[in-house]
Amino acid sequence: MLCPWEPAQYLFFSSNVPPLFYYSHGLSVIFALMFGFVLLLKARKVLSAKIFFIVTTLFSIWVILDLYIWATNNPSSVLMFWSIIILIEVLVYIFSIYFIYAFNEHKDISFRQKLLMSILVLPIIVALPTSLTLVGIDVDYCDATEGFIAKYYSYIVEILSIFWILFFAIRSYRKSLEVNTKKQIVFSTLGVMFFLFAFSFGNIFSSFSENWNYSQFGLFAMPILIGIISYMVVRFHIFNLKLIATQVLMATIWILVLGILFIRTIDNVKIVTALTLILVTVAGDLLIKSVAKEIKQREELAKLNLELKDLIQQRENLVHLVTHKVKGSFTRSKYIFAGILDGTFGDVNEEIKKRAEQGLESDNMGIETVDLVLSVANMQKGIVKYDMKEFNLKDLVSKTVSEKRIAAEAKGLKVEEVATEDANILGDAFWLKEVVNNLIENSIKYTKEGKIIVELEKNGNKVLLSVKDTGVGITPEDKKGLFTEGGRGKDSVKMNVDSTGYGLYSVKLIVDAHGGRVWAESEGIGKGSTFFVELPVA
Repeated sequence: MLCPWEPAQYLFFSSNVPPLFYYSHGLSVIFALMFGFVLLLKARKVLSAKIFFIVTTLFSIWVILDLYIWATNNPSSVLMFWSIIILIEVLVYIFSIYFIYAFNEHKDISFRQKLLMSILVLPIIVALPTSLTLVGIDVDYCDATEGFIAKYYSYIVEILSIFWILFFAIRSYRKSLEVNTKKQIVFSTLGVMFFLFAFSFGNIFSSFSENWNYSQFGLFAMPILIGIISYMVVRFHIFNLKLIATQVLMATIWILVLGILFIRTIDNVKIVTALTLILVTVAGDLLIKSVAKEIKQREELAKLNLELKDLIQQRENLVHLVTHKVKGSFTRSKYIFAGILDGTFGDVNEEIKKRAEQGLESDNMGIETVDLVLSVANMQKGIVKYDMKEFNLKDLVSKTVSEKRIAAEAKGLKVEEVATEDANILGDAFWLKEVVNNLIENSIKYTKEGKIIVELEKNGNKVLLSVKDTGVGITPEDKKGLFTEGGRGKDSVKMNVDSTGYGLYSVKLIVDAHGGRVWAESEGIGKGSTFFVELPVA
């Protein structure tokens, strides 16, 4: 026996469907699916974006099936799909909890919490084909009589989900220290809770009043939620997206106007046109403001770029001027000390020779520092030309270790070269020698006692060089500044007064130019450190 109206045309079109339903359902699905798919494509690596896509997809399926239930005159289809949307509705709430947690905490939810969510959903899945969910159907109206699961348990889970979301949000808000992060938590939580409250209220009120016309009003909360998320994308660049505000707002206006096509009666057109006019006015005002803001930002950015270019040029001129003057001074005094030592100025006593040797060593270190700063400046500008040739990195490492062993042993340190392998790479031997040289020198400077271990190993198509010491170690805070321009530990000057912060920075620039990577590991203060350089084999 069929319900007393004609079969639906194209699944969804029937005289039993109130005309306004096509607007509420159609608008909601377009908003949800369009935004969900764009978000998935643009931010597919972000967990919270994936979960939000699942929420919008589940919601869209619910809306489509709900519209089909209204249109069909087949009681069996109504019973089957009515029970399915009860499960989907609860899943919307469960995944909304998951979304809020992943969005605010930037990590996955724990297994225990996932298990608890699954336990809450399990009774609905088990009872889906039973009278606990739907008792029967009134064929005069194709209205299902809901059982305990549909009328009580599912709504208990939904209300519990809202409180669960609120708990996560409050906890994240209290932990957060940044103002923008707090704002994101507030916007996302209010948007999701408004959507779920509206969704729940419409369905709960309709379920107990048995007037399902009210359920449609809860669907309008989805476009509002999408609007809030879109605003957050524009304002805070959430999901690592950099969408232009005008694109988001133009899409919103387009969807609102398109929604009018779902209205089939004059009276409803008047109602919806008035609603659309209000929404378009709001979106248009935001559009004008966003365009003005973007124009102002671009003008300021262009001005800053010109100022930055001038500052960079001034800095380069200053660097070259200072290094030229300083290097010239070092060079002149170097020749004076060298003349004292080789007898150019006549015989001198041993005390003067000792001081001259110290002065010569100091000048050589000063010239090396000036050359390092100039080299870094040239590397930054990309004017250093690397002579890329194939050579055995093992030979270069062994030679450098031999050269540095004397300085290490003079300090009471032992240098070990552990089972280095032949490793042919394509690179500039001169600059890579500077890399090895710098790492071993650093280990000698920052190690009071113990040993330094240099190891070279080949792993597939990569070569890994490691320099391990028993020195002062690296704090997590200092580790962040390594390999940056001028970056050095806050206490590094106490052990190395000549530290400039350019040594490791030059190492990174050279390694990057060779298509490799460099990093450091340390268990903490006083526990030594290990520096790694990974390069591709030839």
